[in-house]
Amino acid sequence: MDPQRTIKVSKYLSKHLRHQPERIGITLDAQGWVAIDELLHAMARRGLPLTRAELDHVVATNDKRRFAIEGGRIRASQGHTVPVDLGLPPSEPPAYLYHGTVNRVLDAIRNEGLRPMNRTHVHLSADRETATRVGARRGRPVVLSVDAAAMHRAGHTFHVSANGVWLTDAVPPEFLRFTR
Repeated sequence: MDPQRTIKVSKYLSKHLRHQPERIGITLDAQGWVAIDELLHAMARRGLPLTRAELDHVVATNDKRRFAIEGGRIRASQGHTVPVDLGLPPSEPPAYLYHGTVNRVLDAIRNEGLRPMNRTHVHLSADRETATRVGARRGRPVVLSVDAAAMHRAGHTFHVSANGVWLTDAVPPEFLRFTR
């Protein structure tokens, strides 16, 4: 499959499996799954025909493992703005997790902590390198350390998605470490 087409399909899947399923006429179930056949038919109706083999290629080669296939169903691993319950069990986090951001939002984060904004969860990384890449998508990255062990002891719940992204409802400012 052409690398440019792979990227185009990946972005298309992200948009519709995470944010706007109704735009192509699909309905996600409560856990974010949709039948692969339904998705492929909807894509063909919208002018982006795709074979099952091509879909499998996009899912398998996505560097961020954004999608999960289970039997005849597919879903985005996390990052939804539409309400879904991924059904992920609570998990005990490592001592520290990391969040990549940019300078222009640091004042708001200092005051309010990390909020999910238009998503269902705050996304955290298990390592600084991943958080740096995430932050770099919006400019010069700043990596914040999250005292996840202290949050967990204080009763905050964490989940880990199929692709290793840590999810929580919010991170209050007292659990953040602002280092340069």
